[in-house]
Amino acid sequence: MKTFDFGYGTVPAHRHINPDKGIGGWVADTAQVADTAQVSDSAWVFGDARVFGNAQVSDSAWVFGDARVFGDAQVFGNAQVSGNAWVYDNARVSGNARVYGDAQVSGNAQVSGNAQVFGDARVFGNAQVSDNAWVYDNARVSGNAYVSGNAQVYGDARVTYNPICISGLYWPVTITDNHMQIGCEIHLKTEWLDFSDTRIKLMDKRALEFWNQYKNILLSLCDRSKQIV
Repeated sequence: MKTFDFGYGTVPAHRHINPDKGIGGWVADTAQVADTAQVSDSAWVFGDARVFGNAQVSDSAWVFGDARVFGDAQVFGNAQVSGNAWVYDNARVSGNARVYGDAQVSGNAQVSGNAQVFGDARVFGNAQVSDNAWVYDNARVSGNAYVSGNAQVYGDARVTYNPICISGLYWPVTITDNHMQIGCEIHLKTEWLDFSDTRIKLMDKRALEFWNQYKNILLSLCDRSKQIV
């Protein structure tokens, strides 16, 4: 019986035979990789992960936990898909990106760089998440949206077009379809509009000064973005 150490001690494992009959990467015996899927010689599939369809796990990528990669999806570079995450359709996860928890990446979506998608987040359509961006909780990023830089999209935020990201202020600002995030505070745009000075003060000792200085321009940017609900 062959064994391999995936970083958690040696377990029974085997090398995958790729569709071209070439010897591929290591697959734990507890995991499943279909004959039609490809695992390159430096890639790993372990835990109870499943890779099927025409999916590809290439370079030094890992798929593990209870993750599923299927359809024509590709995971490559040093990317990792884990937990109960699903990557499917024509989705691409690359670079040092991480997709985990119960997150799903599908359609023609791409997650790259050092980006992370986790929690119950969904990235789909032609959306892209890159650089150091995070998408998590119940957030949805879709359409032709491009979330990049140090942006964080979370809570129940919905992004269907490129968010407005402002850096260089005391707190970074991100404006999405329905929400505006200032620092760690994310609220509906209409809620920001209605907040009293007392409510703003409770956020941080510097919050009211910041809000008085930038309120008009930030609310104006909210008006110019796609919608306020």
